[in-house]
Amino acid sequence: MRKLSYIVLGIIIGALSTYYFCPKQIGEDPVKIVKPNGLITPSEARALSANWTKTRKKAVDSAAGKVDDRSVLWSIDDIQNYLNYAKSQSDSLGYNMTAIRIYLGVYPEDINPNKKDYTTMFIAPIGEKIKDSNNQGTLKVNQEIIPVSPLNEGTGGQAGYPN
Repeated sequence: MRKLSYIVLGIIIGALSTYYFCPKQIGEDPVKIVKPNGLITPSEARALSANWTKTRKKAVDSAAGKVDDRSVLWSIDDIQNYLNYAKSQSDSLGYNMTAIRIYLGVYPEDINPNKKDYTTMFIAPIGEKIKDSNNQGTLKVNQEIIPVSPLNEGTGGQAGYPN
């Protein structure tokens, strides 16, 4: 019985030691997961993609003179790195970055001859210029495109959702 009590005491001391002496993440709060506004169901996404194919694909492919891209893919790392970069650059330029906007574009021959006339998409930061007028506090004006380099060069594709 006495040996059993030493084992139990050893387990308790070991657990407490582990709790107090193991390295902890200091200064990092756990990521708070918030359900974003604007989510749609996969079936709604399929319907939107099918409707684009029905109403736009022929015109877009005809304008491009070939089967054109209809989606762009970026890695999670590229998106996260871009958001961090754009936020940092925006701050240093005196902007409060509040959003991103995704634009459609078409490659001209002088930028990339291999992609000439293909559709592309790029991401640009949007926010508010922060102005300090005579030290009377911070005045925020209308949201605008922040003069930070947009993110492009995703991987294009022709397949509709969910492909």
